[in-house]
Amino acid sequence: MTANADYPDVRVHDTFPKLLAYNAANWPGQIALREKEFGIWNAFTWEDYNRSVKLFALGMHSLGIGYEDSVGIIGDNRPEWVFGEVAAHALRAMIFGIYQDSLNEEVAYLINYAGAKIIIAEDEEQVDKVLEITEECPCVEHIIYCDPRGMRKYDDPRLMSHTDLMAKGDALDKEQPDLYRQLIDAGNGDDVAILCPTSGTTSNPKLAMLQAGPMLEHCIAYLEADPKFPSDNYVSVLPLPWIMEQVYAVAQALISRIVVNFVEEPETMMSDLREIGPTFVLLAPRVWESIAAEVKAKMMDATRFKQAMYNFGMKLAEKAAAQGLGHQSKLAYWLLFRPLKDRLGFTYLRSAATGGAALGPDTFKFFLAMGVPLRQLYGQTEMAGAYTIHEAHDVDFDSVGIPFRNADVRIDNPDHNGVGEVVAKTTGMFLGYFKNRAATDEALEDGWMHTGDAGYFKKENNHLVVIDRISDLSETSTGDKFSPQFIENKLKFSPFIAEAVIHGDGRPYLSAIICIRYEIVAKWAEQRGLAFTNYINLSAQPEIYQLIQQEVETVNATLPDAQQIKKFLLLYKQLDADDGELTRTRKVRRGVIKEKYAEIIDTVYSDLEFVHIDTVITFQDGNKSRVKTDLRVVDLVSNN
Repeated sequence: MTANADYPDVRVHDTFPKLLAYNAANWPGQIALREKEFGIWNAFTWEDYNRSVKLFALGMHSLGIGYEDSVGIIGDNRPEWVFGEVAAHALRAMIFGIYQDSLNEEVAYLINYAGAKIIIAEDEEQVDKVLEITEECPCVEHIIYCDPRGMRKYDDPRLMSHTDLMAKGDALDKEQPDLYRQLIDAGNGDDVAILCPTSGTTSNPKLAMLQAGPMLEHCIAYLEADPKFPSDNYVSVLPLPWIMEQVYAVAQALISRIVVNFVEEPETMMSDLREIGPTFVLLAPRVWESIAAEVKAKMMDATRFKQAMYNFGMKLAEKAAAQGLGHQSKLAYWLLFRPLKDRLGFTYLRSAATGGAALGPDTFKFFLAMGVPLRQLYGQTEMAGAYTIHEAHDVDFDSVGIPFRNADVRIDNPDHNGVGEVVAKTTGMFLGYFKNRAATDEALEDGWMHTGDAGYFKKENNHLVVIDRISDLSETSTGDKFSPQFIENKLKFSPFIAEAVIHGDGRPYLSAIICIRYEIVAKWAEQRGLAFTNYINLSAQPEIYQLIQQEVETVNATLPDAQQIKKFLLLYKQLDADDGELTRTRKVRRGVIKEKYAEIIDTVYSDLEFVHIDTVITFQDGNKSRVKTDLRVVDLVSNN
């Protein structure tokens, strides 16, 4: 399948608002967006989309927003987010997204960094965050809210509903009917459209300056590698501040005219996804892992007959995979995977992708066996997202595929195995980091982006293999090298393990700090009549330690001795982005873990059998709880 001949010329329609106006003029009645609200899917045509953007833009124009001003947007994925974003582009302003679960200090940091004059906030919760940091963010002149519920009690003069903003825009449109067209005609592809936050695995996120024209050209190359069409449905569930959701839900959607669907709530994602039956999905590795874990958990509640059929189907699939046939076991497909795909809402998938972090090969094999056309992506925020992908007929779960036609990728300073730093450039390259010349100069060299990732090209198929962050590649005190991420992903294929952090750099052997997947482990415990009160209590149960030990030993059996886990313990809490342990895209911040849990890690490498914990946990609602418990250190060598 090749790129759609109907794709517009992005050299002519070189900004998001120009593309939107083009679509509205040529396909006014075609559905562009859907949003589920109160159980009902509401549709927006291209004409609706364009008019909403026009009124948003003219409303902001009347507030004085213009060229190179920055506009912050915070909230869940909603049509109003997209309206506000494209409207800002129409004014040649720059948008930056703020993750909806960000803490106040993170919100204040980004607002001040970008110098935002206006914030578009989804609802009362997000408005509260902005108002609470008012004194810290004097740059904010206007706060636009989209959901009016609970807003009557506020009297801050900067507050305005999005309907009032659009009413101001409508009044201005009546006075100057040609103004909006003049505004979007003045825009050009060289304008910085998006200040996209980086993941911030080692420090506060930077803002990558992405220009509209280069980003759209990059999306054309992407669509040639993985085509999409107006008949396609996409469900937008990954956060819109993330570069890949910007690519799919905004830029590619404007080019290919796919229908973008917004779920009612994050909690209803899977049921809403089943209702839509998308032809394409992009999910983060943690979501694919969660779906696989949920499938296995449901089998715990199934009848013995269904469990037997599931186990039989999995054995057939594994046998076919071992013979190099992938998901081609027809009996396994019809017996198990076809009905399973239907229950998950994956029946109509023509393409599925994962990106943002590595997906473990075991999880990858699971979905390929199911018949999900899953492909791995690789890229960076600074490169307008992904620039490698598997071809549909050439999926290699150990790799991230091959580069797009507009991407150049090389390996710098390779060792004797060909492993070195992944260095790349594309036509969608960022202009630099906003207000951070030093970081820009460090990342870029002669137009090439130094990714900081270690990788190599496979000789047999020229696929790029990304091993881990160079800074995370480790070596034991005995000289054995290992990739923590590779082993962690194998552990997370277990339905009972939500997160794992491998240690061993400079140590005599490898150890693991493991977080249980609470919902599934709780169900397992309930089935066996185990009494528990909460996460802390459950994770300390001897039966749970035994359960996780079996999972660790299963993974160890697939690893060389030097890379096997010799000791582990179960952490008393989940790793949390609010505690700085994960990024907002749920990547582990290893430096924080190493520092925060240094005492625990040191105890694991001692002769002690328990780590005494006496600490205070702060919950999302601000309440605090003192935790006093003993974590057991499991020595797999001694136990065997």
